[in-house]
Formats: sequence, structure tokens, C-alpha cells
Amino acid sequence: MSATSTTDTADTGTGPGPGAGTSRQRARRVPVLWLTLLATPVAAGANAPVLILDDMGRSLGVRTATAAWLVTAFAWAMTVGTPLLATLLRRRGARTALRVGAALVLGGTVALVASPWLPLTLAGRAAQAAGGAGLIAVAMSLAGDARRMGVISAGFGMLGASGPLLGERLSDAVSWRAALAVSVVALLAVPAVGRHIPTAPPAEGRYDTRGSLLLATLITGVILLPFCPLPAAGAAVAATVLLALHIRRRPDGFVPSAVLRTPIFRTATLIALTLSTSYFVLLFAVPRLIAGRTGWSTGAVATGQLVALLTGSALALGFAAVSARLGRVRVRAVLLTVGALAAATAVWAHSAPALLAAAGAAVFCATGANATQSMDAASAVPAAHRPTAIGLFILGYQLGGAVGPAVATLLVLS
Repeated sequence: MSATSTTDTADTGTGPGPGAGTSRQRARRVPVLWLTLLATPVAAGANAPVLILDDMGRSLGVRTATAAWLVTAFAWAMTVGTPLLATLLRRRGARTALRVGAALVLGGTVALVASPWLPLTLAGRAAQAAGGAGLIAVAMSLAGDARRMGVISAGFGMLGASGPLLGERLSDAVSWRAALAVSVVALLAVPAVGRHIPTAPPAEGRYDTRGSLLLATLITGVILLPFCPLPAAGAAVAATVLLALHIRRRPDGFVPSAVLRTPIFRTATLIALTLSTSYFVLLFAVPRLIAGRTGWSTGAVATGQLVALLTGSALALGFAAVSARLGRVRVRAVLLTVGALAAATAVWAHSAPALLAAAGAAVFCATGANATQSMDAASAVPAAHRPTAIGLFILGYQLGGAVGPAVATLLVLS
């Protein structure tokens, strides 16, 4: 397909709502498999450290809990980078966001692989994450409907499910740095996706620097709550108050008031945040719980977790495909009920199969929420704000990916 054969949404991400458009428009979309390849490798890179934190700590000469900062740094940068790259997408178009995201992934991977020092390794990991957030925002803005979003989300879940075992295998065969470099695979899709995206004219108006800084401060405070509660809570509260005042003065700024005032958007994002947090807590905690409660070997745990997470991701793909027929209320009821059962099982179960089932149920809920609730969130806001709404929704999901490992570190790894 040529550069001109793309939907209106591909220009800036502000075209028709999800599911809208004629058959001709649907035929002109970027092939979904390229979008999936663009968005999903970052999930494998994010989850690669799950089973190799001890090896990472020994290599860097630090405790396992300190090595876990590589997980927190990745999650923080991905969460902060999501609204920033989504704003770049809205203001400069998908082509620019694609290039910036790809450059960050490449530069971060080079720094990560070559760095002998923990601070530079953390910086490389953060750059990888910010770039990955941009690639995800581009892919989701070009998806267009729940079915295609379900393919991307299921791919994200499956690659995330493969991440722990892939990380362990690469760590054994090459090094843990190779395991953390798998996000670079996404760059294979950049030329193909880029060919389908025309250059978009720059958006008018000034960039809302103050709004972006306040949101970044709020996110940082929330992520650091498990580590330093009082200072982080103070920073988060102050940033929340200042951001609320700023939004009143500039309602069309970095965080548009039209998006925040939409009840469907707020509920969808809150559901994604809750289920994502639960999933990432269990992703990091379940292997340790199984080892402690049952005595399974690391290899057996990795294989069992892979099967459970792949099964949950595949079920989420089917769930997303039928979600339109179920209706919004039933979809949310299923996700929240299964999510609550998964968390309860992880707390009380002492059987490895039950704990693995909890992990599979958690990824089903998180992946299903990402696919279905993102469509609700985007379609509920005015067309001009859809890229921003998608970015803020992904922010909510990724915030769970940042808080979850931190909570798991405090509860299990320490």
C-alpha cells in the first residue's frame, strides 16, 4: 500500500471514532499485523526481568531490590512518556511520533547494552520505555476498532507472557542485557508502518509545558509511593492541586478538560488502571509465591507461567471479538469479577496450578480491559481529543505497570 492509502485517522489520529468509517476506509488501514509488531515487543522487554532480577543484581553488584529499579525506571518512563508522545502524535502527526519513538528505543537499547554503570543502564532503560510508549500510541491510534485493538492487545499480552521465560533463556544463553534489549525488535515494523502514514501539518497553538510537567510530577509521586510514602504523597497531592488549577485556566492544554469530564472515559481508565495494577503485581509475585509455597524449580515456574499467560491472552482476544455483542455493562462486570477472583486466589491459594490460574486470569482481565475499555475511552470524547484520550488511557494502564512491580517488590522480593 502506498503512503496515500491510509485512513483519516492515520494522519493525526483524530479522524472517525473507533469502529466508524466506510468499508473503503477500513480497507485502507495499516495492516494490523504490522501495528502488532510495532506495539508488542516492548511488553516482552518490560517483563523480561521477572525471573532474572537476582542475576541482574549480582552482575551489577547490588541487591535484588536495587536491581528492581530497572523495572521501576522502565515503568516510570513508559508512563510519563505515554502522554508526552501522544501529544506529539496529536500535534505533529503519527509519522513524527513514529520516528521519535523508534529513535528512543534504538538509542536506549544501545546505552543499555554498552553501559557498565547502573545509572547509565537506568537511563537507557528509561529511553527504551519512552520510545516504546510512543510506538504503542501510534499503533493504537491507527487501530480503528475493537477487533483490531483486540489483536494488538492480545499480542501485547502474549509477548508480555513470553517475556519472563524469554528473559531467562536469553540471560542463560547470552546475558541479561540481551534479555532487556528485546524491545528493539519493534523497529522491524517501523518502515512498513511509516510507508502508510502521510506527513501531517503541525498543530496550531503553544505546547502546554506547565501541564506536562505537572502531570509528570503527579505520575512520579504515585510511582514512588511504595518506596518513600510521605515525600511522594506530598508531591502527588501538590501536583494534583496545581494541575487541577492549571486545567481550569487552560482547558484545552496538555490534559484537556473535555476528556476528564467524560464519565465513560474516567470509568474506562480507572478499570484499566485497577486491573493492570493487579496483573503486574501477580506477574512478579506469583513466581516467588509458587517457589515459596510449593518448591517448584525456576524453569518449571517459568514454563507454567508462560502457558497460563498465553492462555489468558488468547481468551482476551476472543473476549474482545465478542465484546460489542455483550455490551459495555456486561463486559465490565466480567472483567471486574474475574479480576477480583484472581487477586483472592493469589492471596489464599497454596497450589501451583491455582496460582498459575490466577496469573492467567489477571492477564485476561488486563488485556481484555486494554482492548475494550480503550475503545470506550476514545469513542466517548470529541474527535479532536481522541489521540490525547488514547494517550491518557494508556497512561492509566501503564501506571498499573509501574505501581504493580513496586508493590510486588515490597511484598515479596524484599
